Amino acid sequence: MQNYDNPTLEKQQEFDDDIKRFKYLKRLFRKYEATGEIKIRLVLNHIILLHNVFGADVCMTLLLFKIDKVYWPILKTICGYLGYLYSHELNDIKENADIKKMIKEL
Repeated sequence: MQNYDNPTLEKQQEFDDDIKRFKYLKRLFRKYEATGEIKIRLVLNHIILLHNVFGADVCMTLLLFKIDKVYWPILKTICGYLGYLYSHELNDIKENADIKKMIKEL
């Protein structure tokens, strides 16, 4: 929260909005698991925004902490595409082939 430049009340609101993005990502991933449909551009935008706000290391730590392990294959595929993963991260998790295909079609 120390990285926000706004006055205190606005700073708290902006921070809360950014934290809500993790919940929204979980909701998008849950919907994908249930229906097979995902708004891939929206997911990419949320992850890019979180990366820009929190920085690379903190963003990945928060994503792995906040997102259930069930959705890590989706997360690995997207973060790998964006170049946000180190080579040693999530080696034991397989990428999601359907998400990879959707990203290639963009």
